[in-house]
Order: sequence, then structure tokens, then C-alpha cells
Amino acid sequence: MSRPPDSSSNRPAGSGLSRRSFLQGSALATAGATVLGVASTMSADAESAPDLDSGRIGPEAVPMTLNVNGTTRMLQVEPRMTLAETLRGPLELTGTKIACNRGACSACTVWLDGAPICACMMLTIDVGARKVTTIEGLAQHGELHPVQAAFIEYDALQCGFCTPGMVMSCAALLNRRPNPSAADVHAAISGHVCRCGTYPHVIAATLAAATPSHG
Repeated sequence: MSRPPDSSSNRPAGSGLSRRSFLQGSALATAGATVLGVASTMSADAESAPDLDSGRIGPEAVPMTLNVNGTTRMLQVEPRMTLAETLRGPLELTGTKIACNRGACSACTVWLDGAPICACMMLTIDVGARKVTTIEGLAQHGELHPVQAAFIEYDALQCGFCTPGMVMSCAALLNRRPNPSAADVHAAISGHVCRCGTYPHVIAATLAAATPSHG
């Protein structure tokens, strides 16, 4: 059987261009033109787009005023810093603990205008004029808060790393509901992780703090 004639044999002698090389060259030229066109479009879009960073602050530290535990504090804070980092760093309020640093364990719980929040999930620059209360600000006039005293009495802590956050959530519960049920306390601490397993003692201590003997 005879082989089909090579298509290259049909090209004029000395032309130096085959059908295959012609198609390859066309494909490369098309791809190059496409890339250049996309780049040109992106460049034009970038030039016509508004400057979204015109109102950006940072990354350098900026002056801020915070109301922490009833005291006005003036400090310099980098915009990237969380409230937990600011409390433990520049403000030296190390009672607030950082554990997971992603809002999953609630060890860093503080109050923001009386409501418990995870301080690791809020940027300091977002606090504004709202009042921050930490575990250091819970005791008044040299006396422990009833929840703090009950935690000691009922042995509601072991390693103590989760304790400040637990206390803040339980105290906030008593502010909202002076006579809570065990289910109420359970719900209030449901976001807290205690690897020592002191949950029953925490519930008992909080219920005891709600009684007049700890008021």
C-alpha cells in the first residue's frame, strides 16, 4: 500500500513554511494578542477604578482613647491589633487570656457596654466610645464580685486559664437575670471551653452567687 503524499511536498520549493508550522505560529500569535488585550483592559480598569484606599489608616500605630474599667486610657494602637492584644499588651491587663485566638473558646471574654464578647474577635479600632470591662474591673472598692467569691468557694477553677472568661459570662448573666436556673447558667457558658472539666462547679458557683448571701 502506498503512503499518502506528504502535505509538505505541496508547498512551493524554498518557501520554508509548512502547514503545521503555520498553524502553530497562528496559535501563538492569537494567544499573545489575547494576553496583551487582557493586560491592557486590566490596566485601563485599574486607572479608572476609584481609590478605595484613600481613607485607609495604618499600618502604623494610631492614637486612640478607650474607656476601660471606668478609666479613660490614651494609647497608640496598630489598626491590626485585636482588643485582646491591646488589653494584654499596651494596657497590661493580663487577666484577659488569649487561647484559641479565633473566637472558639471564649477565654478572652470581656464586656462591651455590659455585653460579653470575645475580645480576640474585635479590632481595637472598632471599639469606639463603648465601655470595656475586664476581669480586673469586676471587683469594686476592694471587694470581689459575688461570682468571683463563689468561684473560689465552690472550687470552680483548676488551671484557671478559662476562669476569667467564665466569670465574665456568669456575672453578665446575673446582671440580666438575677435568679437564673441551672439551664440558664449552662447556656451562658456554652461557648466556653474548660479542658479541666469544671462545668458543674461553675454552675453551682453561679447559682450560689445569685443568692442574697453572696450579694
